[in-house]
Amino acid sequence: MSKPTAPRLSSATRLYLAHKKLEGYSPHTLKAYELQLRILRREIADRTLDQITLDDLRQHLAAHAHLKPASLGHKVRSLRSFFRWAHEEELLTKNPALKLKEPKQGKRVPKHLSVEDVERLRDACDRPLEHALIELLFATGCRVGEIHRINRDDIDWQQRSIVVMGKGAKEREVYFGARASIWLHRYLDARTDNCTALIVTERRQPQPGGERAHQRMSIAQIEYVVRRIARRCGLEDRVTPHVLRHTLATVLLNQGAPLVAVQSILGHTKPETTQLYATLSGGARRRAYERFFVQ
Repeated sequence: MSKPTAPRLSSATRLYLAHKKLEGYSPHTLKAYELQLRILRREIADRTLDQITLDDLRQHLAAHAHLKPASLGHKVRSLRSFFRWAHEEELLTKNPALKLKEPKQGKRVPKHLSVEDVERLRDACDRPLEHALIELLFATGCRVGEIHRINRDDIDWQQRSIVVMGKGAKEREVYFGARASIWLHRYLDARTDNCTALIVTERRQPQPGGERAHQRMSIAQIEYVVRRIARRCGLEDRVTPHVLRHTLATVLLNQGAPLVAVQSILGHTKPETTQLYATLSGGARRRAYERFFVQ
């Protein structure tokens, strides 16, 4: 019996992306994987998988050695994930990406805002939507994609908590305080639409019947609103939704929150990711030193 022919890179890519979609990977992650495999296919041609060697992959990566270590590391992880999947699915007898190594990377200290910067951002908000969005991002530490997916009914007002869908389709509970609660109520009370989404477009979109209705705000639109607020107070180059997430982590650690609690709140899979924020907590380190050091 003849051995079945290995699929071409293009066909295998479609199967791989479909498999990852069923596993709950986000559209953003799928798009990133698809891009890396498209670049590989453009450079080495649409070969069958069994024609691709470790040397081919190393030469492909060497052609992109000018990239930052983080970007090159992402390419390596994408290739390893794809060829590991192909090997597990028995589309390959040998995994050519098995020996690929990620470049060494120095630890990046996440950017964050000072308490004064957060107040400047708050003061620059001029409508309930803006106040609600800034308070929600800062109080919950949610990723922008998680904010995008929240519906009105997801909010537990009594407990001041929201169950959000994070990376890898993992649910977690996040929390918010009185300030965020006030602005969320003001924002929702001012709305007259029936859209189930928590954050909706500011301009109503025309519908097929001629009437106009609000729609769920896209990730790009949320990012634009945050940039618009930051521009008003001179923080445009420093503020993104993710920076507000970093800021929450730093504030919690500086106030003495256990690392494992911050890890859970942010939805980090690895404690090492949360540990990066601890390097920023100089005030907390000094207080600990003064509390425990005895001359």
